[in-house]
Amino acid sequence: MSKRKPYVRKMGATWWLKNTFHTKYIIREGSSLVIAIYSLVLLFGLFRLSQGAEAFNGWLEVMSHPAWLLFHLLSLVWTLYHSVTWFNLAPKAANLWIGQKRIPDNWIVTGMYAALALISLAGLVLVLI
Repeated sequence: MSKRKPYVRKMGATWWLKNTFHTKYIIREGSSLVIAIYSLVLLFGLFRLSQGAEAFNGWLEVMSHPAWLLFHLLSLVWTLYHSVTWFNLAPKAANLWIGQKRIPDNWIVTGMYAALALISLAGLVLVLI
């Protein structure tokens, strides 16, 4: 058995605040938790819809409370932040080539924003029609 003492680096609870890269990373990862909670809220609304119009209208009434409206707004902000940071990260994850040339990063990012715009527009048309 060795008598030497291993080095243990001291790391406080706020280590991630000392570097902006780490801060942005932790915020992006935290945003996924908010998105997961929001998804559960919507799934509960879908469950209430399956129980009938009266149950769903009760859920809608609860969702119109100012605290829930604030939660929806904050969820939108977190989702947009998560999307923007992921879109900017995507070229590093998707190493795409056409023949012997690598596709430029801005093409990948622009394509993702274009797909987001088209899908959002299609969803808006479906809701309004």
